[in-house]
Amino acid sequence: MNRMRSLFFAAAFYGWTAVMCFFMLWTLVLPRRWMLGVVHVWLDHTAWIERVIGGITYRVIGREHVPEGACIIAAKHQSAWETFKLHQLFGDPAIVLKKELLTIPLWGWYLRRSGMIPIDRGGGVNALAGMMQAAHRATEQGRKIVIFPQGTRVTVGAERTYKSGVAALYQELKIPVVPMALNSGLFWPKGLLPTRSGTITVEILPPIPAGLPRDVMMERLKNELEEASNRLAAGV
Repeated sequence: MNRMRSLFFAAAFYGWTAVMCFFMLWTLVLPRRWMLGVVHVWLDHTAWIERVIGGITYRVIGREHVPEGACIIAAKHQSAWETFKLHQLFGDPAIVLKKELLTIPLWGWYLRRSGMIPIDRGGGVNALAGMMQAAHRATEQGRKIVIFPQGTRVTVGAERTYKSGVAALYQELKIPVVPMALNSGLFWPKGLLPTRSGTITVEILPPIPAGLPRDVMMERLKNELEEASNRLAAGV
């Protein structure tokens, strides 16, 4: 993606998002599912901007591995791109995110109304208890819980520790963990504008069943997610 195209994409992408943040204010008083319908309109047009202006498309491998009802989606996080695709992939996911995001004007209001799962990273035991309460509500509604097990965006090929949050959810909720690999960082690197056109690949791996020992699940998750993400980054 040349520099002018990248800048044009950024102007269209962020301009459209700013307009929609103001336009959607009235939806905050609607039932949550109606508000989410308008959010999906925003996301559909965002995908159009990515495709037509940015030259970025995507494909999904392994959709059949997503079980019906509640489960934990443990997703690799390389780019801003996947944060705009989770609702299109999973309908009405409950995403585990930093509590600070809820304080962002306008944006944070939509996150709160959408039923996300905030976590205060410095809150200790009380923060964990709050996360679990929100996670239980989401699973009772049959929603997918999405968590980035490394806690933040990670550059393609870089190593970063897998956090304990995904293991805590797995043990508490007793539902499967579905690893989700991707290679979005090749096209939209951390901290940068999109730098390449092309097709991003999302690969959903077979579920890790509920009931395994914590360390066994974590080792399997890390190995499978890293292997698949490295393979996608290499274009295999």
